[in-house]
Amino acid sequence: MAKQRLSVVVTRRLPAPVEARLSELFNVTLRSDDSQMPRMELMQAVAEANVLVTNLNDQIDSELLSQAGPQLKLIANYGAGIDHIEVEEARAKGILVTNTPGVMTDDTADMAMALILAVTRRIPEGLAQMERGKWEGWSPSAMLGGRVGGRKLGILGMGRIGQAVAQRAKAFGMEVHYHNRHRLHPGIEERFDATYWESLDQMMARMDVLSINCPHTPATYHLVNARRLKLMKPDAVIVNTSRGEVIDETALARALKANDLAGAGLDVYEGGEEMAAELRSLGNVVMLPHMGSATLECRIEMGEIIMLNIKTFEDGHRPPDIVLPEMV
Repeated sequence: MAKQRLSVVVTRRLPAPVEARLSELFNVTLRSDDSQMPRMELMQAVAEANVLVTNLNDQIDSELLSQAGPQLKLIANYGAGIDHIEVEEARAKGILVTNTPGVMTDDTADMAMALILAVTRRIPEGLAQMERGKWEGWSPSAMLGGRVGGRKLGILGMGRIGQAVAQRAKAFGMEVHYHNRHRLHPGIEERFDATYWESLDQMMARMDVLSINCPHTPATYHLVNARRLKLMKPDAVIVNTSRGEVIDETALARALKANDLAGAGLDVYEGGEEMAAELRSLGNVVMLPHMGSATLECRIEMGEIIMLNIKTFEDGHRPPDIVLPEMV
């Protein structure tokens, strides 16, 4: 008798090659349109599926997990960040949690560098001028930005993505500085000519650009707060491609309005539409719709990791990308 295939529910549309391969391997339920799965459908899914493929918009909290049936054994998260999942509670119910680490490193680092250039060289302002048909020709004093070469870049979170940002920044001639929970091996520091700062306050006070690349955890929530923003130089720039919750967004908006900071490049956000609208109204902010990992190659690789984790679990082995409560 053929082995019964796992029942897999996917909460959001994925790239077509990923959905096609999932359908070949498992008894999969896919979304018919690219919309977030409603809460009631999520509750039905955890009550019936063996595997739930989630994304960062799904709140896998205590209330939802209380509805999980005994057949749910794996939550395979389509993404590296797992701050939207109550991992400890899931494990207590015998549900494994996996993620997709590593594959988005280069794409996210590329986007961080793009935002640094966009803010310092005023690229969106120039684009808007051309789109409005307001360009009157070249002028020696028009659209003056700043050179990135020689600027001090402070990297908050020197993991895989932070190091990839450092590699790119060094190629642009920037000075690399970093703050991390633990100091890196001297060989890694030497590779990037990186200077370690034990004190985040002291680093932020001296940087021209701050790139946020640490995950959102209870320890990093509002790590960049109003007090620390006041430490920064008025011509400094902040770029965030990590998680919006690391910055106190209200304090950031206040600092940008008061010209206490020169600008910000944001790909992630803490607040809702009201705060987004306030940030959009500021001329010194570049905003993107969470595009850090938005390359087709990356999203397909994420799907391949999802399938590897599910298939390994189905075959009775430990999935390679298990998330443990102490990692959150």
